[in-house]
Parts: sequence; C-alpha cells; structure tokens
Amino acid sequence: MTLPSPCISICQIDPETGNCLGCYRSRREIATWPTMSADEQAKLLQALKQRRSEKTGLHLRRIRRRQQKERSRAPHSSSEQD
Repeated sequence: MTLPSPCISICQIDPETGNCLGCYRSRREIATWPTMSADEQAKLLQALKQRRSEKTGLHLRRIRRRQQKERSRAPHSSSEQD
C-alpha cells in the first residue's frame, strides 16, 4: 500500500534549499515517491512536517483524530449544554 502524494500542486523549487515550495520535497524525493515503500513514505512525511515547521515557523502539532471522533460521538452532559 502506498500513501497519497504530499504534492499540493505548487511545484516550484526553492533555489536556496533545492526543495519544492509546496510540498518541501527535494527533486530526488519527488522522483522516488512512487517507488518508495509505505514505511519510507511515512518517514518522509514526518521529515516534511519538520521541514515545513522550520521554514514557516509553525510548530508541529499532534492530530488526535481518535479522540476527536470519540468526543463528537459522546453524549453531552447537562453541564456542557448550559
């Protein structure tokens, strides 16, 4: 199984870093994405999050989808509705 490409269709290479301004991958990473294993892709996605954080100054945050789903399914108590 492969993961979806991180490409967001902003395909411009930053001359300073050599990485794409949209997805933060190098040309080599872009070229090898289709042949990477799912584990390699997952590791690269983590590295891309770090690159994006360093470039934009935005901190990494953990997405807790399971907890969000559980909260949305849980009945609201009367104190929460007041």
